[in-house]
Amino acid sequence: MKNFSRFLLLMLGFAGLAALPAPALAQDPPKRAITQIAGDLYRFQNNAHFSVFLVTPEGVIATDPINAEAAQWLKDEIKTRFSQPIRYVVYSHDHADHVSGGEVFAGDGAVVIAHEVAKADIIADAVPTAVPAITFTDNLTLTLGGKSVELSFLGKSHSDNMIVMRFLDERTLFTVDFISVKRLPFRTFRDGFMPDLINAIDKVGEIDFDILAPGHGALGTKADAADHGQYVKDLKAEVEAAIAAGKSLEEMQASITMENYAGWGQYKEWRVENIEGMHRMLTQ
Repeated sequence: MKNFSRFLLLMLGFAGLAALPAPALAQDPPKRAITQIAGDLYRFQNNAHFSVFLVTPEGVIATDPINAEAAQWLKDEIKTRFSQPIRYVVYSHDHADHVSGGEVFAGDGAVVIAHEVAKADIIADAVPTAVPAITFTDNLTLTLGGKSVELSFLGKSHSDNMIVMRFLDERTLFTVDFISVKRLPFRTFRDGFMPDLINAIDKVGEIDFDILAPGHGALGTKADAADHGQYVKDLKAEVEAAIAAGKSLEEMQASITMENYAGWGQYKEWRVENIEGMHRMLTQ
């Protein structure tokens, strides 16, 4: 009887432990890295997001901070590796997943630059970042320590305030969200404009550069930008033809396969969503 009582207490104890809430699973630490693109231009990775920064004798020109924790990590790394302060921060556009955390740089005196519409949207949407101090409408050339960066608005694309940044000495173009390298556009073309998106990609082809540095994914070349533009044009033509034929969205998603791009990244995951997004842009 005594042994049975001990067994019963033991089983009740296990039952009580099973009823306790499970401990929260530890999150994987963010994947962060700094790699050299060319010359004094470097690429900063925070998980799936990338920005770039340029080191000069008079300080650093940084771009999208991504978020406050990422910005703090980058600021500390730049101080350790290059012993230079961040003088300017340039936002590619207003979306929070790229430009949050700007206060980490601005708090130390860095001047924030963005398109004038990006500033208005950041304020209106209360994006958790530093409000740009300098804005422009079409083009602005930023020079520091004998190095120059050309900032250009190519029209609406992934947003109504997206800019590209050309680093002259490094012959590199930093583009965010509206161009990637051998990877389908993100899901449903969120905040995209048509045909403005195609026009903006075509204008990239008129810019003199060698290295394409997207905000997501691998580095590429000017030819990769053209390939991405061709994908968008081909998808647009397919969806337009399906609309003219009276097909429903579901029928388009089943019949438009974009087989020529089956080897690209995210083909299986985003093809159907790309069709949905293109349909929305063409019919809204």
